[in-house]
Amino acid sequence: MDIQTKRVYEQPTPDDGERVLVERLWPRGVRKADLKFDAWLKDVGPSTELRKWFNHRPERWVEFRTRYWAELDDAPENWRLLAEAARRGRLTLLFSSHDEEHNNAVALQQYLEHKLGSKQTQTS
Repeated sequence: MDIQTKRVYEQPTPDDGERVLVERLWPRGVRKADLKFDAWLKDVGPSTELRKWFNHRPERWVEFRTRYWAELDDAPENWRLLAEAARRGRLTLLFSSHDEEHNNAVALQQYLEHKLGSKQTQTS
Protein backbone atom coordinates (compact mmCIF):
# COMPACT_ATOMS: atom_id res chain seq x y z
CA MET A 1 0.00 0.00 0.00
CA ASP A 2 1.47 3.30 -1.08
CA ILE A 3 -0.62 6.48 -0.88
CA GLN A 4 0.75 9.93 -1.60
CA THR A 5 -0.73 13.39 -2.03
CA LYS A 6 0.08 15.92 -4.72
CA ARG A 7 -1.14 19.35 -5.73
CA VAL A 8 -3.02 19.42 -9.03
CA TYR A 9 -0.66 22.18 -10.17
CA GLU A 10 2.39 19.88 -10.00
CA GLN A 11 3.46 17.96 -13.08
CA PRO A 12 2.56 14.26 -13.09
CA THR A 13 5.42 11.77 -12.86
CA PRO A 14 5.58 8.16 -14.04
CA ASP A 15 5.62 6.89 -10.45
CA ASP A 16 2.32 8.59 -9.49
CA GLY A 17 0.35 5.42 -10.11
CA GLU A 18 -3.41 5.97 -10.14
CA ARG A 19 -4.20 9.70 -9.85
CA VAL A 20 -7.51 10.64 -8.23
CA LEU A 21 -8.87 14.13 -7.65
CA VAL A 22 -10.45 14.17 -4.16
CA GLU A 23 -12.07 17.62 -4.15
CA ARG A 24 -15.78 18.45 -4.36
CA LEU A 25 -15.01 21.53 -6.47
CA TRP A 26 -12.97 21.59 -9.64
CA PRO A 27 -9.61 23.35 -9.01
CA ARG A 28 -9.39 26.97 -10.06
CA GLY A 29 -7.32 27.74 -13.11
CA VAL A 30 -7.09 24.13 -14.28
CA ARG A 31 -8.75 22.95 -17.47
CA LYS A 32 -10.09 19.42 -17.38
CA ALA A 33 -8.24 18.66 -20.59
CA ASP A 34 -4.95 19.72 -18.96
CA LEU A 35 -5.15 17.67 -15.77
CA LYS A 36 -3.87 14.11 -15.97
CA PHE A 37 -6.13 12.11 -13.66
CA ASP A 38 -7.80 8.72 -13.62
CA ALA A 39 -10.89 9.62 -11.60
CA TRP A 40 -12.61 12.48 -9.84
CA LEU A 41 -14.33 11.33 -6.67
CA LYS A 42 -16.28 14.42 -5.64
CA ASP A 43 -18.18 12.70 -2.86
CA VAL A 44 -15.05 11.66 -0.99
CA GLY A 45 -14.25 15.31 -0.29
CA PRO A 46 -15.47 16.96 2.90
CA SER A 47 -19.02 18.30 2.96
CA THR A 48 -19.52 21.88 1.83
CA GLU A 49 -20.37 22.88 5.41
CA LEU A 50 -17.19 21.30 6.80
CA ARG A 51 -15.02 22.72 4.03
CA LYS A 52 -16.35 26.24 4.66
CA TRP A 53 -15.96 25.88 8.43
CA PHE A 54 -12.33 24.71 8.10
CA ASN A 55 -11.51 27.50 5.62
CA HIS A 56 -7.87 26.30 5.41
CA ARG A 57 -7.18 27.48 8.97
CA PRO A 58 -4.38 25.32 10.45
CA GLU A 59 -5.58 25.97 14.00
CA ARG A 60 -8.76 24.05 13.09
CA TRP A 61 -6.86 21.10 11.61
CA VAL A 62 -7.33 18.59 14.45
CA GLU A 63 -11.06 19.25 14.70
CA PHE A 64 -11.42 19.29 10.89
CA ARG A 65 -9.76 15.91 10.63
CA THR A 66 -11.98 14.46 13.36
CA ARG A 67 -15.14 15.74 11.67
CA TYR A 68 -13.99 14.69 8.19
CA TRP A 69 -13.12 11.18 9.38
CA ALA A 70 -16.62 10.94 10.89
CA GLU A 71 -18.09 11.89 7.49
CA LEU A 72 -15.96 9.21 5.85
CA ASP A 73 -17.04 6.63 8.44
CA ASP A 74 -20.67 7.44 7.61
CA ALA A 75 -20.19 6.89 3.86
CA PRO A 76 -17.70 4.08 3.16
CA GLU A 77 -19.04 3.76 -0.37
CA ASN A 78 -17.30 7.09 -1.12
CA TRP A 79 -13.79 5.85 -0.29
CA ARG A 80 -13.86 2.09 -0.97
CA LEU A 81 -12.60 2.55 -4.54
CA LEU A 82 -9.60 4.43 -3.16
CA ALA A 83 -8.84 1.62 -0.72
CA GLU A 84 -8.99 -0.90 -3.55
CA ALA A 85 -6.68 1.26 -5.69
CA ALA A 86 -4.20 1.58 -2.81
CA ARG A 87 -4.13 -2.19 -2.41
CA ARG A 88 -3.28 -2.57 -6.14
CA GLY A 89 -0.37 -0.13 -6.15
CA ARG A 90 0.58 3.49 -5.74
CA LEU A 91 -2.31 5.90 -5.32
CA THR A 92 -1.90 9.66 -5.67
CA LEU A 93 -4.59 11.84 -4.11
CA LEU A 94 -4.82 15.14 -5.97
CA PHE A 95 -5.76 18.36 -4.18
CA SER A 96 -5.73 22.09 -4.93
CA SER A 97 -5.03 23.69 -1.53
CA HIS A 98 -1.93 25.86 -1.13
CA ASP A 99 -1.32 24.32 2.30
CA GLU A 100 0.32 20.97 1.64
CA GLU A 101 0.08 19.80 5.27
CA HIS A 102 -3.46 20.81 6.25
CA ASN A 103 -5.91 19.77 3.54
CA ASN A 104 -8.53 17.13 2.89
CA ALA A 105 -6.18 14.96 0.79
CA VAL A 106 -3.73 14.63 3.69
CA ALA A 107 -6.58 13.83 6.09
CA LEU A 108 -7.94 11.29 3.60
CA GLN A 109 -4.51 9.71 3.14
CA GLN A 110 -4.18 9.30 6.92
CA TYR A 111 -7.71 7.90 7.12
CA LEU A 112 -7.08 5.33 4.38
CA GLU A 113 -3.73 4.30 5.86
CA HIS A 114 -5.44 3.84 9.23
CA LYS A 115 -8.31 1.81 7.74
CA LEU A 116 -6.10 -0.36 5.56
CA GLY A 117 -3.51 -0.82 8.29
CA SER A 118 -6.05 -1.90 10.84
CA LYS A 119 -7.63 -4.37 8.40
CA GLN A 120 -4.23 -5.84 7.57
CA THR A 121 -3.45 -6.15 11.27
CA GLN A 122 -6.74 -7.92 11.93
CA THR A 123 -6.07 -10.53 9.26
CA SER A 124 -2.47 -11.27 10.26
